[in-house]
Amino acid sequence: MQTIIELFEESVKKYGNNPLMLEKNGSVYESTTYNDIRKAVIEFAAGLMSLGISKGDRIALLSEGRNDWVISELAVLYTGAINIPLSVKLGDASEIRFRLAHSGSKMIIISGGQAHKIKELKHELKELEKVILLDKSGDPEEKDILYREVREKGRNFLETSSGKFNERWKGITGDDFANICYTSGTTADPKGIILSHRNYTANVEQARSLMDVPEWYTTLLILPWDHAFAHTAGIYTLIASGASMASIQVGKTPLETLKNVPQNIREIRPVFLLSVPALAKNFRKNIESGIRQKGRIVKKLFDLGLAAAYRYNGIGWNRGKGFRILLKPLVMLFDTIIFTKVRENFGGRLRFFIGGGALLDIELQRFFYALGIPMFQGYGLSEASPIISSNSESRHKLGSSGYLVSNLELKIIDENKRELPVGEKGEIVVRGENVMKGYWNNLEATESTIVDGWLYTGDMGYMDNDGFLYVLGRFKSLLISDDGEKYSPEGIEEAFTEQSRYIDQCMLYNNQNPYTIALVVPNREALKRWIAEKNLGTETSEGQEAMLKLIEMELNEYRVGRKFEKMFPQRWLPASIGVLDEGFTEGNQLLNSTMKMVRGKITEKYKSRIDYLYSPEAKDILNEKNLEAIYNLMSER
Repeated sequence: MQTIIELFEESVKKYGNNPLMLEKNGSVYESTTYNDIRKAVIEFAAGLMSLGISKGDRIALLSEGRNDWVISELAVLYTGAINIPLSVKLGDASEIRFRLAHSGSKMIIISGGQAHKIKELKHELKELEKVILLDKSGDPEEKDILYREVREKGRNFLETSSGKFNERWKGITGDDFANICYTSGTTADPKGIILSHRNYTANVEQARSLMDVPEWYTTLLILPWDHAFAHTAGIYTLIASGASMASIQVGKTPLETLKNVPQNIREIRPVFLLSVPALAKNFRKNIESGIRQKGRIVKKLFDLGLAAAYRYNGIGWNRGKGFRILLKPLVMLFDTIIFTKVRENFGGRLRFFIGGGALLDIELQRFFYALGIPMFQGYGLSEASPIISSNSESRHKLGSSGYLVSNLELKIIDENKRELPVGEKGEIVVRGENVMKGYWNNLEATESTIVDGWLYTGDMGYMDNDGFLYVLGRFKSLLISDDGEKYSPEGIEEAFTEQSRYIDQCMLYNNQNPYTIALVVPNREALKRWIAEKNLGTETSEGQEAMLKLIEMELNEYRVGRKFEKMFPQRWLPASIGVLDEGFTEGNQLLNSTMKMVRGKITEKYKSRIDYLYSPEAKDILNEKNLEAIYNLMSER
């Protein structure tokens, strides 16, 4: 199948009466079949044509995940137009304005919960002809039209012009553009990634080569639906398989929506879930909090069960092999008395997570594996539609990003573009039908990213002898010492934040300097609890110095002779620590929409602090800038 439309039409023929969408607006989830979704798609698409939408026009979509999200995107594609999926996390009007103006969007489809974001913009953008409101709220303004009104126009259009409508959608080819997906713009203006119909259908075929998705599978799509990972691994792979997807019950606020997730999981009883590291960490915190509340005996049994399962599971590839087989009865016992009950909080049917978006800490993978709901790491990027590799139930190694999808070439190359042998680290480059068409109106970026059909990912990694890909981090985030040696910082940073309750965030820096430095955001509440236990005040100089010494001690656990001495090369551990009084957030643009640090902006914001950290006095954790930061952090503000 070359187009998304062909993919959808084929599934409607095969699975017409299967539930495709599950949505909760009242007290219970209600399902909508493939046949009924198609009817809505056709009416809405015809309505868009009646409003003057032509092939190649751009239409933006800004909404929380819901039935109408899928209906809207498919309807746009049936008209031959290009969908511009926008993230609900976009809060700044300038971010939305840029995307609408840069893409030349003729219309925007928007939910009631997002409509306020374009209230002023719609009058400023001359190319924007219509705002299609999925929900009625107040009196419509000049450019506004309701979704139900567009569908009514579609029904009328089909009565008089069904031939014209059918000719349009049947004439769409695999090379026609389906989406322009904008990057988060972490270093410059966002780039619009052009994905064709065939990019998507090829990647769906590739995704299904990694694992089977039977038609009885159901998932709750927790990640934003515009996210490339959720888009392909969720929406289109499920549609191709005749399976079903549920949306989160939308609350009055984003926080209320987030609070609905645990209950919605129990109601939907998903067979698998798509996850990102931030979500996985929240799941783990909630699980561990629930265990602690059950008392010391349950907590001890839980910890013993984890320890036994960690040893038995190994890295998955060697699970139960050799001496590990002796642990099987013990692991099964702990699974029966403890872990089964944990899985019931996920509905009782959950078989696995697929992790994407960023690298998952291996300890986090071991934790969920021990619980009997493994989190299989995958790898991809939007420019590849996005799936490149993944672990699966039948074949996995914890710590790796899995094995390659079918019909994809991959090379590991050095700085001179020479291909490297198995086991050597270099840049990951790929070639296949899932590689994007280019960046919208940005020929220079396209030509530097795609060379002779090869997509230069900007990620560093290597292949092992068993065909597993290991992704080590971004080339742009590499620590580079003064002798030119390079090292990826992500693993160290994750260890610092995962294994210390007193450190919330950390960014390492070394750009051809004599040593590495660290910018550290402490966990304010954990420090307050610790200082109270020591009977020291948070606002006393004695207390503040003790907290700084504690942070230094936590990082020193990775040095020779200490608990984690073998985890990382000593030369890459920070010799100087800068404590910050403000966290990295989406609000200050130091995190992007997938909760990754925007290193360039952090480096720019803290340039003077970084320079200071290379001075002799900064090596003392009790330097004046750290003392000032801890004072600000602990002061009631």
